[in-house]
Amino acid sequence: MFGATGHTGGFMVAELLRRGFAAAAVGRDGAKLARIQDRGVAIRTASIEDAASLDGALAGAAAVVNCAGPFLDTADAVASAALRARIPYFDVTAEQASAQATFARFDAAACKAGIVLVPAMGFFGGLGDLLATAAIADWDSADEIGIGIALDSWRPTPGTRLTGARNTARRLVIADGKLTPQPLPARETLWDFPEPFGRQDVTEVPLSEIILIARHLRVSTLHTYLNNAPLRDLGTPSTPPPIAADESGRSAQTFLVEAIVRKGRKTRRAVARGRDIYAFTAPLVVEAVQRVLNGRVRGSGALAPGEMFDAKNFLEALAPVHLQLEIGDEW
Repeated sequence: MFGATGHTGGFMVAELLRRGFAAAAVGRDGAKLARIQDRGVAIRTASIEDAASLDGALAGAAAVVNCAGPFLDTADAVASAALRARIPYFDVTAEQASAQATFARFDAAACKAGIVLVPAMGFFGGLGDLLATAAIADWDSADEIGIGIALDSWRPTPGTRLTGARNTARRLVIADGKLTPQPLPARETLWDFPEPFGRQDVTEVPLSEIILIARHLRVSTLHTYLNNAPLRDLGTPSTPPPIAADESGRSAQTFLVEAIVRKGRKTRRAVARGRDIYAFTAPLVVEAVQRVLNGRVRGSGALAPGEMFDAKNFLEALAPVHLQLEIGDEW
């Protein structure tokens, strides 16, 4: 577990332990790592600048999860170490450029090694990909996919802010079946979310789900929107980081993600509701880890979640404890 001392990393360690995994925390700061050692977590010191230290830290591991952003800085080094160790790699990047680079650099080598590398398995990225894949179901293509994300608020972690400052690349959407630069300024519109959010002002914010979906679904147009209230929180420097609202450390933040898929005159929809985007990322990723280690995966290489898993079955496994799920019929 690389980045275990961060906010999301803490939830990840807790979920790994809850599911019976022997977790090892990897990082460069021994003092920070020591704070979580009393939870029964092995401590291994390594840095992305020292390949030998990473190799030593991953020795004997069954898989590695990278929660240390910005992933533009960490993904290459940790994924390379996973390949050398011949173990699965997962990260939680929302950065399109990082996910693209992982696919481009490591797919062939991971196929040859017979392992899987999964970038962007987190709330931003993996969840949208799984919902869109579950909604498209047995259709072989779609004319349009729209993903709407609603948060009641957003208290960003320091890591989120650091990643945002680092992630300055022009974002991509899918138009005419191809990845293409997002038109600027970003589109603003209205989205009629299911309750409890209802109609919201939204802005187009393409994140890593675009890259994932482009890997394996045939779609002419794909756009992702986020409601404006959390964007205002994110854009305000004085907005504080998350505050725990229960003993698990989860905040009171609520979310809803809706994927709407259209083919001709028919439309399908998948909706997920839950709490705390950082905390939710942990069961999402650990479910993926568990399935890969149990052999419940299609193929090898650098893969998108919806490409390697039965998306509907995967999401149903997280309900109702971690999310409320609705996968609608055609209308």
